[in-house]
Amino acid sequence: MLEDVERWLSTRSWSVDDRPLKKIVAAKRSSNATVSVVLPALNEEETVGEIVAVIRRDLMLKVPLVDEIVVIDSGSTDRTSEVAAAAGARVVHRDDILPRIPAAPGKGEVLWRSLLVTSGDIVCFIDADLKEFSSDFVSGIVGPLLTDPGVDLVKAMYDRPLGQAAGQGGRVTELMARPLLNMHWPQLAGFVQPLGGEYAARRSLLEQLPFPVGYGVELGMLIDALHLVGLDALAQVDVGVRRHRHQDGQALGRMSAAIYRTAQLRLARGHLIRPSLTQFERGEDGFEPRTYSVDTEERPPMADIAEYATRRVA
Repeated sequence: MLEDVERWLSTRSWSVDDRPLKKIVAAKRSSNATVSVVLPALNEEETVGEIVAVIRRDLMLKVPLVDEIVVIDSGSTDRTSEVAAAAGARVVHRDDILPRIPAAPGKGEVLWRSLLVTSGDIVCFIDADLKEFSSDFVSGIVGPLLTDPGVDLVKAMYDRPLGQAAGQGGRVTELMARPLLNMHWPQLAGFVQPLGGEYAARRSLLEQLPFPVGYGVELGMLIDALHLVGLDALAQVDVGVRRHRHQDGQALGRMSAAIYRTAQLRLARGHLIRPSLTQFERGEDGFEPRTYSVDTEERPPMADIAEYATRRVA
């Protein structure tokens, strides 16, 4: 392992217990920083309400750490919006944000647009499909940003069980993202969960980053942040165990293709064609091909969007 990665692991990897909640709240009070929590959601009525309720109870009512909880609904056909609103979140539909730019499907698109409808100096992203949710996921990754001015982005790290098998989740991480990072961006080799959907960052950083519209958003953001602010401005915090709904193998294949494409764009911009991925499903006449386009579009840094600049002035 590179010496700077070993040093980084000893100075920028923490446990949630390293910063008591009282210390974090005191740091927030002294800095006057505000915190927004964003949940991107698509058909998550079974879990989104509990996540919102726990954050609101623990980090808004018990202690004043979180200033707003915003659920961005990206086209749910179930009761995601109603459940989230009933639990205390402000719910905004993806298509109502920046309507002059037609929305692309994908998680990254939702995260990018969320910057226009949130106000926090620190923005914390939490996936909406988490089970047995703990507010440590929020306080743990927000804490370093409030207590250490040299930190700009913090990823959560955790165990990811697959069913009853400990440590077997995160299959795309182990089979695709980790090899890519180790080979091409070895400074990022110390991240335990580079693709994890729970991370917090300063708005001043997020508004300068391009956002891949799909599954590549976490990898792209990590690589771009490394180049923009350097390794020492990045950190990770151990928050325990992450339990969530797992994808099937074919969905993981599509995620892997999008993540590889995101890496490819950063390795060789300007010489690429739009790729596709063909997978196979057994039908009545044997295996039938299914071809999917791979997410390749990226949104520009939000600081370049006229509506965002107008909003900041206002």
